[in-house]
Amino acid sequence: MNRLHRALDGLLARIDTPAPIVLADVMQDNIDRMQDFAVRHDLDVRPHVKTHKCVEIGRRQVEAGAVGLTAGNVGEAEVFAAAGFDDIFLAYPVWPSGTKGPRIRRLAGTTRLRIGVDNVAAIDALADAMGDEPDRLQVVVEVDCGARRSGAPPELAGDLARAARKRGLVPAGVFTYPGHGSSGRAARECAAQDQEAALTTAVRGFRAAGITAEVVSAGSTPTVAFSAGGVITEIRPGEYVFGDLNNSRLGACTDDQIALFVAATVVSDRVPGQVILDTGTKALGREGSPELGYGAVAGTDAVLAKLNEYHGFLALPAGADRLGVGTVVPVVPNHVCPVVINFEELIVTDSTGTALRRWPVDARGFLN
Repeated sequence: MNRLHRALDGLLARIDTPAPIVLADVMQDNIDRMQDFAVRHDLDVRPHVKTHKCVEIGRRQVEAGAVGLTAGNVGEAEVFAAAGFDDIFLAYPVWPSGTKGPRIRRLAGTTRLRIGVDNVAAIDALADAMGDEPDRLQVVVEVDCGARRSGAPPELAGDLARAARKRGLVPAGVFTYPGHGSSGRAARECAAQDQEAALTTAVRGFRAAGITAEVVSAGSTPTVAFSAGGVITEIRPGEYVFGDLNNSRLGACTDDQIALFVAATVVSDRVPGQVILDTGTKALGREGSPELGYGAVAGTDAVLAKLNEYHGFLALPAGADRLGVGTVVPVVPNHVCPVVINFEELIVTDSTGTALRRWPVDARGFLN
């Protein structure tokens, strides 16, 4: 983590805290590493932009070889489509109420748009939203592989594909999310096996319905290392681009592969054994627990034991050097995705701290 501190030292006079600092060289290595993994295993990469919400980072992912992008809502898809990205998978079971129906129809007219579905009602609603051009929209059937989130039982995938085709939509394939792979190191491979089994069943259902599953899409960053081979054609990692403490604990990244941290300043040291940072839930989100903490200072054993909205309570390990008021430290978040949406821009540098750029978080605030 020495390079984090070097980068921070090079920025101290030029930034206000709290601020999200991105090491561009580390981030680019992460992008290239994932792309190399995909090439070796004959997989497409379709990174999830919910992690960074930044057009410049999306461009770097596509330039490295990504076939397109994954978005989490219509607004994200609109932002990236407006920036010129023309192949977007909205991996969410959208209900096209309000303005969403017309917006989806417009998007499908300018991009190759795919949307996740896991029930017949949504299929009918999307077909209605597309009016007399339902074949402009591709749908991807979501199946549950054990995360117990959205997703139909895998054995129903063929029936849903048949229902989509009957309404004139184009059933492009299947996807799933192995979220239970984040529960611990041993869970990563087990969840990936569950994912493979569910997708295999879903593909078989497509085949029985006389439909080809052209895309068989898998996630996520914690499980991607175990998601090569079998029926999978595509991976949708998101957090890999930055890394975070959760992924480091799981073994999905190393500490040296973490590319984003939050610069925080010590603003009070009145209580023995702790200092207060200017970095609370408004900067870091609420991910964490009293047992794990709510983030940590890079390269140390110092953990944020509690967060208020604007206060971070940094517990100092026994024997640690006292951090004086005014000291700036790099905080690594537990989960990076909720951090990015709290800021309008990313402060971008490299491991030397000599360069300084500011990239807008373009899709910040687009929640529907």
